[in-house]
Amino acid sequence: MTRALIMLRHLLVAVGLAAVVGGAAAQEVKLRPVDEGAHDPSWASFKARLLEALAKRDQKFVLGIVDARIRNTLGPDGSAEFRKLWQPHAADSPLWVELPKLLFLGGVFVKRDQGVHEFCAPYVRFKWPDNAPADASGAILVADALMKAKPSAAAETLHTLSHDLVKVLNWEVADDDRENKQQWVRIQTRAGTGFVPEEQIRSPLEHRACFAKKGASWRMTGLEVGE
Repeated sequence: MTRALIMLRHLLVAVGLAAVVGGAAAQEVKLRPVDEGAHDPSWASFKARLLEALAKRDQKFVLGIVDARIRNTLGPDGSAEFRKLWQPHAADSPLWVELPKLLFLGGVFVKRDQGVHEFCAPYVRFKWPDNAPADASGAILVADALMKAKPSAAAETLHTLSHDLVKVLNWEVADDDRENKQQWVRIQTRAGTGFVPEEQIRSPLEHRACFAKKGASWRMTGLEVGE
């Protein structure tokens, strides 16, 4: 991952922790998965082609769908800054891992200020419930997340969560087994405190990608993080 993105990840974690300090345990509010793009044949076809290109590290195709004025979080907007930030020429660019994750989670259609409709993924940022508890900072993405007593798959299961909004105490916890690369997130719920795998929970502040249809083709118009 590029140095800029590593710094941004650390900042995001700090913001998430600061937002929940001093709050009570989150109430049981759900955020169920949404994928409005599944009903749009044009988007579904484009998404399949993009995922194929990402799997092949096809930088020519990926750069070809990046809008010239794409919104970036760090630095100015534009495709030149996008290339500098994400370094798609590199085989180990975080783009090859991060963007497929966003697409697989599903998304929603969003109307921007200029009246332009975009498809943005994942849905978490855009469907965050109005009645979410003030201390909720993470959404469980699956229907059967096992909350463990310790950061280990072998630990006792304390509770099973299903698309719940929860209070996050620590976004980056290493596995008890130092040889296991699994990362965990420490959370607090009404059932107590425990750990879930990092891939089963997401903050609304994390990366999201937006796309707009221009003529017969789709363009990536944003890859952003934060509010």
